[in-house]
Amino acid sequence: MKYKLLGNTGLKVSELCLGTMTFGGSGTWTSVGALPQEKANELVKMAVENGINFIDTANIYSEGMSERITGQAIRDLGLKRDELVLATKVRGAMGEGPNDAGLSRKHILQQAHESLNRLNTDYIDLYQIHGFDPLTPMEETLEALDSLVQSGKVRYIGCSNLAAWHIMKALGISSLNHLSKFVSLQAYYTIAGRDLERELVPMLLDQKMGLMVWSPLAGGLLSGKYSRNAETKEGRRVNFDFPPVNKEKAYDIIDVMKQIADSKKATVAQIALAWLLHQPVVTSVILGAKKPEQLADNLKSVNVKLSAEELSKLNEVSKLDPEYPGWMIERQSEDRK
Repeated sequence: MKYKLLGNTGLKVSELCLGTMTFGGSGTWTSVGALPQEKANELVKMAVENGINFIDTANIYSEGMSERITGQAIRDLGLKRDELVLATKVRGAMGEGPNDAGLSRKHILQQAHESLNRLNTDYIDLYQIHGFDPLTPMEETLEALDSLVQSGKVRYIGCSNLAAWHIMKALGISSLNHLSKFVSLQAYYTIAGRDLERELVPMLLDQKMGLMVWSPLAGGLLSGKYSRNAETKEGRRVNFDFPPVNKEKAYDIIDVMKQIADSKKATVAQIALAWLLHQPVVTSVILGAKKPEQLADNLKSVNVKLSAEELSKLNEVSKLDPEYPGWMIERQSEDRK
């Protein structure tokens, strides 16, 4: 396991992160996973024993159950809290009231308090906004997050599922008002979904922000269970066909990944994860699993080395179609390289 700095900070996180969206299983989240405490403990134990020090959850996962189970797992296993980097999120609806969702000061401070209680910890290492709130001024959101950092309840702040302009606006406000800045973005990125590379990747590299990748196997589509001629009747995609993917193109990519996997005695999932780990912009890849054998397979991806030729094949079959202004920027930059 390698450890990387989270953005422009001195905090080191494992290149693989344990995602806990499968913990609990309440309401609509049952289609993602419904792991009870005992099963969740197994996954946390396996992750930590394999060098993972980074655990990601969110208040809305199973309506708070994921946070509770995560906090309880840390206690049950006797793990040292200070050796872990614990991340959670705020934004989604946690009730039916008019102020039970969003990124207002009221909601953020209330939810931070409740997340701390559920996780049974004194502080959150990385507190992330889970998405954009068009009703709340960014200044209000950032001031609320900064107050949590100043109080010691939060160490760093991050964001998730934002556009590049959202993030640049936020960074500008933070600089102007001397507020804590977002140090990382949690976003969807896979070899079958490379849209992030158009605007967000250049921005992240320029601003020295970290990238945490969610759903690195495209909701299980790149797990090796699916192919053009043989779709499985089990797995998350059966009941929760998300995130959106161009499946025909994905099947072309899977064909190439399978050839490479066979030559390395690896799995398709390991190749998909290894491709992400070879991308300079990626800080940590979030692994979500229902079974220990799934997590065990995914953990082996850190040992898969892709050659320049293999990366070229994978990049060619998965490349994005040219899009303006990207192709014009590239053309006009030729004489300045």
